[in-house]
Amino acid sequence: MVMGNTAECKVAIIGAGPYGLAASAFLSKAGIEARIFGEPMSFWEHMPRGMCLRSSWSASSIGDPAQEFNLDAFCRENGNHCPKPIPLDRFVAYGHWFQNRVAPQVDRRMVHNIEANGKGFILSLSDAQTLTARRVVVAAGINTFARRPREFDGIPATLATHSSEHRNFDRFKGQSVAVIGAGQSALESAALCREAGVEVEVIARTPQLNWVGLHPRLHHLGFISRMLYSDRDVGPAGISRLVAAPHVFRRFPRKFQDRTAYRAIRPAVAGWLAPRLTDMNISLGRHVVSAAAAGSELRLKLDDGSERLVDHALLATGYQVDISRYGFLSQELATRIKTVGGFPVLRRGFESSVPGLHFLGKPAARSFGPILGFVSGTDFAGIELVRTLKRSQ
Repeated sequence: MVMGNTAECKVAIIGAGPYGLAASAFLSKAGIEARIFGEPMSFWEHMPRGMCLRSSWSASSIGDPAQEFNLDAFCRENGNHCPKPIPLDRFVAYGHWFQNRVAPQVDRRMVHNIEANGKGFILSLSDAQTLTARRVVVAAGINTFARRPREFDGIPATLATHSSEHRNFDRFKGQSVAVIGAGQSALESAALCREAGVEVEVIARTPQLNWVGLHPRLHHLGFISRMLYSDRDVGPAGISRLVAAPHVFRRFPRKFQDRTAYRAIRPAVAGWLAPRLTDMNISLGRHVVSAAAAGSELRLKLDDGSERLVDHALLATGYQVDISRYGFLSQELATRIKTVGGFPVLRRGFESSVPGLHFLGKPAARSFGPILGFVSGTDFAGIELVRTLKRSQ
């Protein structure tokens, strides 16, 4: 609908990754008018080529109401087999296929600013046009939350970058690179670097690597496995079941939630990556205490007093949610959102302290549990969002 020079809609979805696309699918099926903004699958398209998803097949489909646009349907329609683990480029292709079926009219313009106007929200778009919406669903992903340890403050991008900034590691061929981190991104980046002809050392705080998927038979014990593991594939035995039920999980005391969430998502590496890490130079139980430029190189000092002189540091140090870093939230609006540690405090329907403003994906993880940080949480997100919006009509 257009009023004068300003368009109107009931719901505006910011972001066209898995959570935004799932929200669009569920709202459309429920007959709730929504418009979705953003470049489809943009975050995933900029991840390093050659990576694979750590999540299992059953946990890698984007949610839709009838489960008719899952990975199996994608493979059937395209007449080809998708290997396991799932290659990143195949998942991106699946995401675009999904988008073409549930949100073919996605608006690729970026939302530059959102302000509350008393009746809803005013969105300023990248082409200077404006849109009013009664509700806004933020599903803008985590790219803006890339965590850079303070020891690397002031170090130029020529010497230190976050792993999310790279599409490939060819630029480091013949150089020495220190990969900082102990999770899937760190170890898979290290493997890709070495395979690209890079001299690599992994430096990680953890005293040992945490592996997942090394005992596949535990998932093939029939009823026992179903009791221990959810097909959402988040967390170890037992915890997997609990975090797959967000409304149950969020009823537990806060300290228990925090401990359990960490256990579910602590840095870990998929078992299928192990052969590619054979003879990898990995320094465990160590961390960088200072970093300084040394001419065209980078000098790293570790907590044991040892030093490393490398050409580059690759910071595979994860993401830290802080919604104030969403540049499209106006300052006035951002200050009205109740947060804890950068996470918005959300009630049913993922609604924040600002009525009509909802957050999906990783920003919802503190309120609804760690499953909201994974693709396997998209169906719960869609169902929960629709239930709340239906009740408010």
